[in-house]
Amino acid sequence: MTDLHSIIYVVDDDVSMGRALALLLRSYGFNVEVFIKAADFLSFKHPKVPSCLLLDIRLPDIDGLVLQEKMVQQGIGIPIIFITGHGDVPKSVKAIKAGAIDFFIKPFTTAKLLDAIALALVESKSKNKKQAETAKIWRNIKTLSPRELEVFRLVVSGMLNKQIATKRGTALQTIKVHRSRVMQKMQAKTVTELIRMASKAGITSLQD
Repeated sequence: MTDLHSIIYVVDDDVSMGRALALLLRSYGFNVEVFIKAADFLSFKHPKVPSCLLLDIRLPDIDGLVLQEKMVQQGIGIPIIFITGHGDVPKSVKAIKAGAIDFFIKPFTTAKLLDAIALALVESKSKNKKQAETAKIWRNIKTLSPRELEVFRLVVSGMLNKQIATKRGTALQTIKVHRSRVMQKMQAKTVTELIRMASKAGITSLQD
């Protein structure tokens, strides 16, 4: 039923609640990490595995909604499920608008929690895959020489070899060589594939 490599994080200052959630989730085969303070969760080294965070809204050090903001700032893309005994509609709406998967007010059913976790883990897998793809693209981009990077940007902007040669005042054959090296280093078989890579990496065309 579960992915043994998945991790469910629990951040709740109620020790008994954290322990109960850990026991419940481990009984379903999940790996669980429990934290009493939000700061401890932030400083934890999160492995790049499918994961989600069960987060209490009221914490002694950092409010749950503030932690949600800090995670975005620090690039911690772990899907969040809020759990609280003090929930209200405004906080629920704010949490969901900020990207939370769900918002549960204690008490809640195990079935609903497991459904939310399953959804969160699917989202987490998707995010991790995209991040891994982007990281690989950037590793390849860093192997490009300054001139190859320039040609890369011009190619993905839609310019043909002849147009690039004219724009840069360079021989057509030289541009062809640079373009060939770009395709090889980026591991792209087509220009369309190269454009998709540029889009994922946030690379734009030269503006000069």
